[in-house]
Amino acid sequence: MTIRRLLLPLALGLLAGALAGCGASTIPAVHSETERLAQGRRALQERDYSVALELLKSYVANNAGGADVDQAIELLGEAHLHIKEWSEAQSQFERLLRDYPESDSAAAASFRLGEALWGQSRGPAFDQEYTQKALEQWESYLREYPEHWQNAEAGRRRQAARERLADKLDRAGNLYLKLSRPEPARVYFQRVLDEYPETSFAPNANLGLALADALAGRRDEALAALRDLETRFAGQAVALRAAKELARLERHPPKKK
Repeated sequence: MTIRRLLLPLALGLLAGALAGCGASTIPAVHSETERLAQGRRALQERDYSVALELLKSYVANNAGGADVDQAIELLGEAHLHIKEWSEAQSQFERLLRDYPESDSAAAASFRLGEALWGQSRGPAFDQEYTQKALEQWESYLREYPEHWQNAEAGRRRQAARERLADKLDRAGNLYLKLSRPEPARVYFQRVLDEYPETSFAPNANLGLALADALAGRRDEALAALRDLETRFAGQAVALRAAKELARLERHPPKKK
């Protein structure tokens, strides 16, 4: 009984060690800094991110003035991106753009910096600081590297950021409508139209403005806007909502003074 009690913890320890070893990666032997960088790049391509991080961190630390350190920093940032270490990735890409602005890796780092910032952003119900930062970064990338191969993807991501920011404003406008505060609601809906006119929230913003007019007693303006929306967006959800609100207003004529 005593022997079994002694052996059981040992056996469990050995089993835990074996299981842990199954997922562990072995750092390959390297004989030069050039080989270290090549192995780090290979590990990244093979999605062995723990090995890639170890090799690339070592290379950057050992080669501060080396000819290829900019490439290593960009690859290190990518490795952090893949495992969703957003702020660490951000730091590496910012370092490359700050210290090596003429690097051949600068364009990729500029695009990836937008990804790192976007990874730290949250949905439209929350603060949009990092969404705005990601948008500004992708716009900067597109201005500075108009021929880079990731331009099309940056354009799509820029639009996704603009949609989210418009969504945030639209939600604020609708909240003020629910609170029966038409003037603050108008401010937010107008911002959607002024700042994000090409987004899918622009029609909703026009509807919001009409509802704000109705709430504020500007009946004629509201009726005209709702009729315009019903015609302009026929067959779409916003037109159906406009028709519903139009019918509601017409059922309740203004009180005689």
